[in-house]
Amino acid sequence: MRLTARISLGGLLFSNWAQNFWGLSPAIPQSQVLGVKASELLRPAESTVETNNVRNVAAMNSNLTEDSALQWAKKDKRKMLHVVYRVGDLDKTIKFYTECFGMKLLRKRDIPEERYSNAFLGYGPEDSHFTVELTYNYGVDKYNIGNGLRHFGIRVDSVEKVVNLVKAKGGKVIKEPALLNGSSKVIAYVEDPDGYKFELSKEATAPEPLHHVMLCVGNLDRSINFYKKAFGMDLLSKQDNPELKYAEVTLGYGAEDMNPVLKLAYNYGISVYDKGDGYAQIAIGTDDVYKTAEAIKLFDGMIAREPGPLPGINTKITVCLDPDGWKSVFVDNVDFLKELE
Repeated sequence: MRLTARISLGGLLFSNWAQNFWGLSPAIPQSQVLGVKASELLRPAESTVETNNVRNVAAMNSNLTEDSALQWAKKDKRKMLHVVYRVGDLDKTIKFYTECFGMKLLRKRDIPEERYSNAFLGYGPEDSHFTVELTYNYGVDKYNIGNGLRHFGIRVDSVEKVVNLVKAKGGKVIKEPALLNGSSKVIAYVEDPDGYKFELSKEATAPEPLHHVMLCVGNLDRSINFYKKAFGMDLLSKQDNPELKYAEVTLGYGAEDMNPVLKLAYNYGISVYDKGDGYAQIAIGTDDVYKTAEAIKLFDGMIAREPGPLPGINTKITVCLDPDGWKSVFVDNVDFLKELE
């Protein structure tokens, strides 16, 4: 099929059709991270056993300076592990992702005593690929996506083929395949059954097909500074479109063509976004959650859960918020691999 229409990424994000999908509603609590509900995840560190308290305090008293924190963030073996969000029908979403996007179901678990189930999907093993973690909370069949989460990005062999599958399987096509303005890149935008948006781009040999998560922020320079210093990410690209009153950046750990990345979008003059109650967070691997938490504090990040082991499974994590309130979970690398055994 010959593509003659051209679209602009900035124009796509600002067009009227996009605005119609962005509603407002208060967010609900996190359901779980790594199998633990919000009541446990956000409990202060002092609620763990005394031996863990001693370990946590000792670890947090390493007196990192800003210089040593920057050095630590750069040498830490960090990578994006998975993105977490909530869906209204787990089996339906699994079927859609496997049949339309070509993902594989990697694992699935049901926690009836906590009234939730979750599933991990992706394009390869969790220890070497960025994956999706879907959460289903019993009795909740619909979520507000909000207007702060733009989309997830997937690189595929054939954009047209995936679009046709989405149509056949009951999904929604927001933008038909077209050439991205000023390039030979073919992209399309679709929605899954819950209303989450996906950017499809043609990349026949992509080593990491689940390519990016795009979030909106209220101050781009502030966010760049935070993610570079507190998260140790590299600024990979930056685009500014004054005529469209829009800018975006790409950050990550390593080259964009080989690794998943975080994209941040800024709409001129807009400082606050509705995060909805569907999107949860990105999980990132680290060699030391204690040092990571201390470094994040140094660079004005907020720690929502102090570092330490999760009750019951002893996986060490820390939970933080960026300047816009977007949540990330840092997970101990060794403990994460044990989780997969």
